Amino acid sequence: MADITPTELKQRQANGESPIIIDVRETWENEEVRIDGSRNIPLGELPGKLDELDELKDQEIIVHCKGGSRSASAKAFLTQQGFSNVRNLLGGMQAYQQA
Repeated sequence: MADITPTELKQRQANGESPIIIDVRETWENEEVRIDGSRNIPLGELPGKLDELDELKDQEIIVHCKGGSRSASAKAFLTQQGFSNVRNLLGGMQAYQQA
């Protein structure tokens, strides 16, 4: 699945959409600033949370971190685990805040 730009995500949110967003940053990073409606699952905890996410395997999931590299790893991991529609937020939270 193609990744998503911060502008595209903000447009969808402005249109009333509530996509599933998983923030793979550490908890302290999420506490400083977060995307409304996002769920915080630090990258290192993701393997242990798969059971909680199982019902989302066929739904669009947007993953993000600070700059895009951890969320790229999360996207690859989730895809390997059978999630079919995972998108990385390009540029991460830094780009989202500037969009």
